[in-house]
Amino acid sequence: VQLVESGGGLVQAGGSLRLSCAASGSTFSTNVMGWYRQAPGKQRELIATITSGGRYTNYVDSVKGRFTISKDNAKNTMYLQMNSLKPEDTAVYYCNVAGRQPWPWGQGTQVTVSS
Repeated sequence: VQLVESGGGLVQAGGSLRLSCAASGSTFSTNVMGWYRQAPGKQRELIATITSGGRYTNYVDSVKGRFTISKDNAKNTMYLQMNSLKPEDTAVYYCNVAGRQPWPWGQGTQVTVSS
């Protein structure tokens, strides 16, 4: 499986970005998927998950109410809509499966939020 993240960039605090994750292979639609992020000097953390059918989502408290995870299984694509961005959201964002051995990590997409 190959994962390709895109959509990052530089945005001012309070702004929005929409990240995309494209995955090759049909197993994308049969796994719980997640968005992760890694800030400078910190470990990678799982911030949002979505079930295989897309019905249930879960978020860490720090992004709850601001980020929305979604997926289009027909397109093998997952999204992360990020609103009301804060400087502490600055990180490299990755997508991968959640709750199991991860697939090879993609290159991630850099999100930088200026104050």
